[in-house]
Amino acid sequence: MLRTALRNVLAHKTRLMMTALAVLLGTAFVSGTLIFSDTVEGAFRNKMAKSLDDVAVQVTAGRPDPDTQDGRALDSRTVDTVAALPGVASVRPSVSGVVVVADKHNDPAGSEWGSAGANYVPGKDGKDSRYPLVTGRGPAAEGEIALDGRTAEKAGAKVGGTVRLAVDGPVLTKKLVGIVETEDPRVTAGGSLALFDTATAQKLLGTKGEFSELVVSAKPGTDQQQLTAKVREVLPKTFEAQSGTQLAAEQSKMIDHETSSIRNTFLVFAGISLFVGVFIIANTFTMLIAQRSREIALLRAVGASRRQVVRSVLAEAAVLGLVASAAGFALGLGIAVGLPQLLTATGAELPDGPLVIEPSVVLTALGVGVVVTVLAAWLPSRKAAKIAPVEALASVDQAPATRSLVVRNSLGAALTSLGVALMLYVTTLRDSGGLTVAMAGSALTLAGVIVLAPLLSRPFVHLFGKAAMRFSGVSGKLAKENALRNPRRTAATASALMIGLTLITGLTVGAVSANQGMDKRGPQQLTADFKVKSSSYMGLSPEVGKELAKQSGVAAAVPLRSAGFQSEEKPALAKAADVAQIGKVADVRVTGGSLSGVRGTAAVAVSATFAKEHALTVGSTVPMAFYDGKKAAPKVAAVYADNDVLGEVLAAPALLDPHLQRVRDGEILVKAAPGRAAGLPGKIKESLGGNPLIKVETPEDLRRQASGNIDPILNLSYGMLGMAVLIAVIGVVNTLAMSVFERTREIGMLRAIGMARREVKQMVRLESVMIAMFGAVLGVGVGIFLAWSGGHLLRSSFPQYEMTVPWARLGLFLLLALVVGVLAAVWPARRAARLNMLESIGAQ
Repeated sequence: MLRTALRNVLAHKTRLMMTALAVLLGTAFVSGTLIFSDTVEGAFRNKMAKSLDDVAVQVTAGRPDPDTQDGRALDSRTVDTVAALPGVASVRPSVSGVVVVADKHNDPAGSEWGSAGANYVPGKDGKDSRYPLVTGRGPAAEGEIALDGRTAEKAGAKVGGTVRLAVDGPVLTKKLVGIVETEDPRVTAGGSLALFDTATAQKLLGTKGEFSELVVSAKPGTDQQQLTAKVREVLPKTFEAQSGTQLAAEQSKMIDHETSSIRNTFLVFAGISLFVGVFIIANTFTMLIAQRSREIALLRAVGASRRQVVRSVLAEAAVLGLVASAAGFALGLGIAVGLPQLLTATGAELPDGPLVIEPSVVLTALGVGVVVTVLAAWLPSRKAAKIAPVEALASVDQAPATRSLVVRNSLGAALTSLGVALMLYVTTLRDSGGLTVAMAGSALTLAGVIVLAPLLSRPFVHLFGKAAMRFSGVSGKLAKENALRNPRRTAATASALMIGLTLITGLTVGAVSANQGMDKRGPQQLTADFKVKSSSYMGLSPEVGKELAKQSGVAAAVPLRSAGFQSEEKPALAKAADVAQIGKVADVRVTGGSLSGVRGTAAVAVSATFAKEHALTVGSTVPMAFYDGKKAAPKVAAVYADNDVLGEVLAAPALLDPHLQRVRDGEILVKAAPGRAAGLPGKIKESLGGNPLIKVETPEDLRRQASGNIDPILNLSYGMLGMAVLIAVIGVVNTLAMSVFERTREIGMLRAIGMARREVKQMVRLESVMIAMFGAVLGVGVGIFLAWSGGHLLRSSFPQYEMTVPWARLGLFLLLALVVGVLAAVWPARRAARLNMLESIGAQ
């Protein structure tokens, strides 16, 4: 029986090629994703490991104790205390922060999250081992700086030249005295590095005489854990000491968390592709078994048991899955090699590193392909084993039993009803807490429609067939009869396409609706003409706001700064602004009290939602526990309608400033004088010296950014779901090709009684279009329903969300499905038209 299975694979290799291609694409997706994520993760780990080579213990200042001054900062006394411990080779005091270096166009030379600044700590030899010099020397005075090679190239700076940079305020110019190397993954993945002498770094990035962390190196033979324990003993409890091993483990965990989200997202789409492939595989084996029913009957007649027949079909599927998976793994390897280059070309820089191929990835790719293929072939194999020898010898192909269709339709109706009921229940919810219910309802609805597809195909094919008969005559009628001949096969082929289009439609409707909501929300709350903010996350110096207020053409410049706190053990965010000016740049709708009462530390204004959650009214006390350990209890002077610009609590700067480590403005809202808005962004940038730190955005820019966060995700989803659609198209081609083989004698008879080759091609083409359009219409319809019902979960957090159906884009999807149907039929129709008439009539 094993030899029979192998012979069948070789005998039907052309017919199985399309099925193998579906498995190949799915496993390529899986293996490519796993290899790519392992490679990126390995590159990050290697860079992190190198940066921690000399770290035995790392000391950082924890949250200060409000009842004592001990441990409030890391200073030179702390350095001396740690350096005196036995086993300590050296203590490297580090200062770190964000420094934005200007490139040749006055834009940031590094990414927002990777613009790093630090101090250069020379050893006895005058060099810093953490930052090896490539050329020049380390910075030793306030006017000097060192850069990594990539940043220096982007800045167009050479040793001896000048570099323009900003930390949180005005532009600074310093002399470049050295180029260094670094293993910091933030920098190697697209960031920038600026180094200063320690005193300058403290002045720019921290506080005079204080450090961000201490890096302790151990003498040879010193146990890291014991040394860490000793460091903890001599330091205040508010300090945190971690061993190099512990730090590496935490960073490894962090890297794994960051890369796992990417890996899991890609694997979800890979799973969708494989799921679509299941329909193709099952369809192919069902048709092959129907064609080989005489052969199976003979095997049964000469003594083969049902179990042996099942094993033979499953062995055939396993061989097919193994060969296709091996080819898929090879293709996945190519994807993993090319994907980093593609991402780098689009602006996403990744750390360099060797390709990582884990043995588990090879086994997973092969195992997934084999298991999916065998599972998909299991039901067809059982069907083959149940055919009685005499019955099989008497008839090549039989229609499905009526009872089986009744059972299937009943099951499909139950699944669909349950799924629709759950989704209708979701429409009554008003928060994202019903996400699990929505996912279950979507899965049940989609599964139910798949099961019901044979029943649903009949009215659609009848309707489409009438239109086809009107324009194509007998070819349209025959195409309709062929599609109706085996509704299960038609449904299975169309369902593969339906799954992809359901997901694409749902994502499209959701994305377009979200973008429309963003457009509605922006103008309602932000009335400023421009928002000025930092290109880093560190904020802007208050001096920037004062400078903007003096700018010609500016009617109002209102800085906003923020501080986190807890109220009744619930986290919240307060924003501080000049309350007298805030109405000029934001649409503030007061529902109780007056904003004029918000002054000093005595009173605040709160949003309606915050007031409701904490049972607050005008005159109530707001308990505020800030993260510096201090508390406040201001009164509620006003309640305003929820506003994204103001957040949950609006206070005067006097209340928040004492709780900020460094007073910085998160953003500055600028209102232009009448008729002066045109050209003002350029003037603002120019007035601030072409500061690379400054970003000037209009409300339209903000809306575009919000949409920009959605559109790339949507386009990426299109690309990945396109793989599933491609597999579905392969399924249509495969079904039609094997259907033509089944109907060889029939096509020969049609040709004998006068049917032209052109009409044969038209018949096959119309059948293909019917299948594709059935899947497309079903997919678009289900996708719209799921997007409508699931969208209700956004109402609480996104009240402006309202479902918008992009009919033009959905019409394009249907048009593409029509094109797919035509193209998928090219090869099968050509093959059918070229069949030899006499040979076809004599075919068995």
